[in-house]
Amino acid sequence: MSLNTSHSGSGVVLYFGERILLFYDGAELKLEGPSNVVPFKGTKKGRIFLTTHRIIFTNNNAKDTLQSFSAAFLSLSELELEQPIFGANFIKGSVKAEANGNWEGRSKLKLWFNKGGAIEFGRAMLECGRRACRVAQQMPPPPPYTPPTDFYPAEFNQYAPPQNSEYGFVPYNHFPDQPPANSVYMATAPPPYPGIAPISPADAKAQEAHQGQAYYQNGDGHNMYMQNASAPAYPDAPPAYNDINKKDN
Repeated sequence: MSLNTSHSGSGVVLYFGERILLFYDGAELKLEGPSNVVPFKGTKKGRIFLTTHRIIFTNNNAKDTLQSFSAAFLSLSELELEQPIFGANFIKGSVKAEANGNWEGRSKLKLWFNKGGAIEFGRAMLECGRRACRVAQQMPPPPPYTPPTDFYPAEFNQYAPPQNSEYGFVPYNHFPDQPPANSVYMATAPPPYPGIAPISPADAKAQEAHQGQAYYQNGDGHNMYMQNASAPAYPDAPPAYNDINKKDN
């Protein structure tokens, strides 16, 4: 798990080849860990993303010390779905820190879904975890974790449902919303941990197609900008999210 490494402004930053599977606006996050980790204090309100490699939370409060939280599936454990008689359903579990993730140790986490969807999101997250474990056993270890630094606005919808049967378990019909326009960014670095499917040869080749420089403006750690950067070559863009046949909840 890492803190404040997966956002730029109010947008979310993905690794190259990473894809958003589910998006939910209206989540609440609470982390209970080492007392010296200031960003853990209080309950956060914002957006939650389930991707092919991790979960990402971005905070609605631009003044909070925690602006983003991300956890690879392999760093999560003890996940449970809770359905209290009073109050919103939530997911709880344990998460361990990643190297260079801006904190150390372990933390308990709780995720509330105030507009419904906790059960569907949680089941999809558990299935992603199982698949990531299988991939990790079959693939060589990925490169050491480093926070993404070199990135650019994504050119096509990184939240469009993939067009193959591997993702049939994802409940797209329960999560019809999509991230705001111009809020998804793509890093040039590959994910530093396994996802739910082995990386394709095309993606592996494209990971090396981009070079550039990034810098923080005026020491602002929440906004990163590119110099002389251009996006790598893309495959054909997938259909828009709304083009997929969805059912009402």
